[in-house]
Amino acid sequence: MENLRRLLPSAASLIVFEAAGRHQNFTRAANELGMTQAAVSYAIRGLEDQLGVPLFHRVHRAVELTEAGEKFHADVSVGLSRIQKSAEDIRSKGRETNVTLAASTAFTSMWMLPRLNRLREDLPEIDLRIQTSVRDLDLDDEPIPLGIRGGDPGHWPRYHAALLAEEVVNAVATPAYIEAHGLPETPADLLRHNLIHLEEPVRRACDWTEWFASASLAYPAQGRRLSINDYVLVIQAVLAGEGIALGWEHLIERQVRSGALVPVGGHVLKTGHAFYVVWPRSRELNSQARRIRDWLLDEGLRDRSDAGGADESYRQRDAATSR
Repeated sequence: MENLRRLLPSAASLIVFEAAGRHQNFTRAANELGMTQAAVSYAIRGLEDQLGVPLFHRVHRAVELTEAGEKFHADVSVGLSRIQKSAEDIRSKGRETNVTLAASTAFTSMWMLPRLNRLREDLPEIDLRIQTSVRDLDLDDEPIPLGIRGGDPGHWPRYHAALLAEEVVNAVATPAYIEAHGLPETPADLLRHNLIHLEEPVRRACDWTEWFASASLAYPAQGRRLSINDYVLVIQAVLAGEGIALGWEHLIERQVRSGALVPVGGHVLKTGHAFYVVWPRSRELNSQARRIRDWLLDEGLRDRSDAGGADESYRQRDAATSR
């Protein structure tokens, strides 16, 4: 590059040369670049002196590229075009106001949507685009900066991961179901109730067998049961009074606080797994994506800080329901 600097000390002369060669006219090039015709002529003459060859034939009221000028102009045009595109891409990314977040339908519906008003108030200049999928998208292959994943960050070596929520699983029912069928006070009591099953098609999910095992109980195979492959529909079935389902604490905390859902069975499973905000190690987040990431993590921290008070409210609600 040092040799190039001595050969072409002014990159501006290349921009002037490209315009002059494209127009085949110094005056039109000057008008495009906001220069005088004399300044264009001077820049071209300096470039020719530097290269040691004429780049234009000067004819009456016109200019034409020489053979050397035509070859040089073709290379300069391609080079400047690539530089322009790269600069525009960098600038557009720096000014990008849209941020895409890849997440499950359950997380989007039950965690993200109730918080959208607060997001708009906190970050009004950023437009969030949420892309849902039945499987975890490969953020390296997709133009997606952020994702939500559940599991163990050790399994995602290509991603940074920051804790959003621990995986805590309760059994939940509606007050109307409890009134009609009685309150299950222990895990063993749940075995006599209608249990709704989530059949997660791709992602790993805690099931009733795992939940009962954590309470030192075996879950027997049942002949008839309601199984649904979408967690949002599972919770809707619970709210419709169809039975009892497993509730992921970070997803159902609003329904529990409002009293729409009640933890039952007297047992809570902490799986040791968690949910994380992830982003690729292969590229830097732009400023807008970083702000969305930090906002998500702040929301998760707020939820975890409130967890102690929420646990106490669960116990009080269980006691009130049992009376």
